[in-house]
Amino acid sequence: MAAVKMTEGSVQVEGCKAPLFYRQSGPASGDAKLSVLLLHGIRFSSENWLNIGTLETLAKAGCRAVAIDLPGLGQSKSAQAPAAVGELAPAGFLKEVCEQLSLTPVVVVSPSLSGMYSLPFLMQHPSLIRGYVPVAPICTEKFTAEQYQSVKVPALIVYGDQDAQLGEVSLRNLSSLSNHKVVVMKGAGHPCYLDDPDTWHKALTDFLSSL
Repeated sequence: MAAVKMTEGSVQVEGCKAPLFYRQSGPASGDAKLSVLLLHGIRFSSENWLNIGTLETLAKAGCRAVAIDLPGLGQSKSAQAPAAVGELAPAGFLKEVCEQLSLTPVVVVSPSLSGMYSLPFLMQHPSLIRGYVPVAPICTEKFTAEQYQSVKVPALIVYGDQDAQLGEVSLRNLSSLSNHKVVVMKGAGHPCYLDDPDTWHKALTDFLSSL
């Protein structure tokens, strides 16, 4: 198997008052094919992506992956969030994160809570995004079908078929994205990647290889 390099660090984003913690993985040698930003839900942090093997899987697939702890959560608890939970954050927040970490163009993986960050970024800065992987994100109802249709970024909509609430709502709204595929994870709830990491990793790496 390909050797993997794992590191940790922090990045200072304007207005957060404290640095944001992140974990990073990549191939031990050679250049990465793609950059992937892994966001997380309200009960989770970057540690989740370490524990279920997503950081390692992406590095072995030749990607540079950065899993960030969002403001107020995980090891970024001291950082101030740019918006209240459930409100849309300024699009410039993730733009600054990606620019400081030299991630653009980036593939954004966005489960649940992180929709409040990723969706404004997708809508306002699509040229910085190589691909979008929403996993039952919140805030999808805050944009119109026309706004989604205007986005040409390739998207992989992932949800568990047991996620009768957020999964179905987000699928309904995100299906207006003009360039999307859908992966339904059988028998999985919310968050689906915890119920079936193997299927999640295959869906994600297949999508990345198509970009």
